[in-house]
Amino acid sequence: MKRWVCLLGASTAALAAHAEFDTSRLWVNAGFYSAHFDTHKGLRNANPGIGVEYRHRPPNGQPRAGRFRNSDNAESSYVGVYYQPWTYAGVKWGGVIGAFNGYPNAFKGGWFPAVIPTATLESGHWGLNVALVPPLKDRLYGAVSFQLKYRFRAD
Repeated sequence: MKRWVCLLGASTAALAAHAEFDTSRLWVNAGFYSAHFDTHKGLRNANPGIGVEYRHRPPNGQPRAGRFRNSDNAESSYVGVYYQPWTYAGVKWGGVIGAFNGYPNAFKGGWFPAVIPTATLESGHWGLNVALVPPLKDRLYGAVSFQLKYRFRAD
């Protein structure tokens, strides 16, 4: 837990140090809901946690970090950057490039890189990230992941 607080604090401090920090661009989330492709494996679909992301202008290179209870019922952390260069019908399309840890069958629970296709819809105080998590043999289970997010101050 202390590592998570340090990670979140360092991410927030780095964002706050930026000269143009704007609280209306700071989003928070309470984890994910994952609809797994392997429904018969008894995986955890509800993945509670906490995370933050910051939407710069233009809308590319958005940092994010968080911690959650993963599908294997273990604690995981993530850091990453959104790259969503396309917008269609109000939805941002692209992906997130980052790193995760805490999956017992993947790299002994250590950190590993990931590229995940992601679509984002944002309006007012609410937003939704939808990610296609690809399976990785018997290490990670594939899913469509939904992340509801909130910003306290809208544009």
